[in-house]
Amino acid sequence: MPLTDIWFLLIAVLWTGYFVLEGFDFGVGMLLPVLGRDNTDRRVMINTIGPVWDGNEVWLLVAGGATFAAFPLWYANLFSGFYLALLVILVALIVRGVAFEFRGKIDSARWRRGWDTAIVAGSFVPALLWGVAFGNIVRGVPLDARHHYTGSFLTLLNPYALLGGLTTLSVFAMHGAVFLSLKTTGDLRRRARAAAWSVGGFAIACGAAFLLWTQLAHGKGWTWIAVGVAAVALVAAVAATARGREGWAFLLTATAIVATTVALFGSLYPDVLPSTTDAANSLTTTNASSTPYTLKIMTWVAVVFTPIVLGYQAWTYWVFRKRITRDSIPATQGLPS
Repeated sequence: MPLTDIWFLLIAVLWTGYFVLEGFDFGVGMLLPVLGRDNTDRRVMINTIGPVWDGNEVWLLVAGGATFAAFPLWYANLFSGFYLALLVILVALIVRGVAFEFRGKIDSARWRRGWDTAIVAGSFVPALLWGVAFGNIVRGVPLDARHHYTGSFLTLLNPYALLGGLTTLSVFAMHGAVFLSLKTTGDLRRRARAAAWSVGGFAIACGAAFLLWTQLAHGKGWTWIAVGVAAVALVAAVAATARGREGWAFLLTATAIVATTVALFGSLYPDVLPSTTDAANSLTTTNASSTPYTLKIMTWVAVVFTPIVLGYQAWTYWVFRKRITRDSIPATQGLPS
């Protein structure tokens, strides 16, 4: 297999890991005012992702770095054509991270409400815009003969991409609700389970419409398998939630996210950014890639460091695997752990 294809596959794996792991982070953040009846509930919710949220964002950093090094023309076009959207995502992620750290610094209800709003916004915006961005990547954007983006920000707000945004938004919200039901106890656990059931119907409707549109407009024969797996997994996740099988429900929502990402990248290949102006102007794994020597060096670096990163993250999840209860939250306000 050519190194260009290997790196396209690795980038797809990195985005898949990011969506699965950061997806439930976004879901927890979005549900903070919905499921958190009081400050203790909200602190429990934040503590479920406190030890892992920043580690989950490593997947995004590595995916961006890999794209820059392996496919510099792809990276350049994304950050020029999608500049405003990506800037909004970046600001939202920064505000969200600051909110996690600052929320417990002052024992004031007004202070906490302000940072809670920042957490909700910082989770909602990326959850929506990542779907919009990937919808445009798969659909294609206007590129001229020099592979330069010729559209505007409004070009990105097309029906297909917006449906992609609603899909990621609803699926991540469900994923987060299932995660909360897996990591909490008591009333909060029951409310999280009910929220997963409620959001699940909307997620199934959006996901089915988006994936069917993707398959009919851009898909290949084999990507029907990924579409089918995603649909079955999402429906099964809702059923597992109704039966109180949180572990299975979380595994199934994660499977749906993996299958959806596979369908998107499978529909995209061998392009990395199709051109809606002229197919000859499209960026592909061949014309957007770095030199073979660069890809070879990157491959050796990935072989050495990827197991270390995966091992560290697996260890983190194992250490913080237990459920969090209201009793585990100290009476005095402190920085969420």
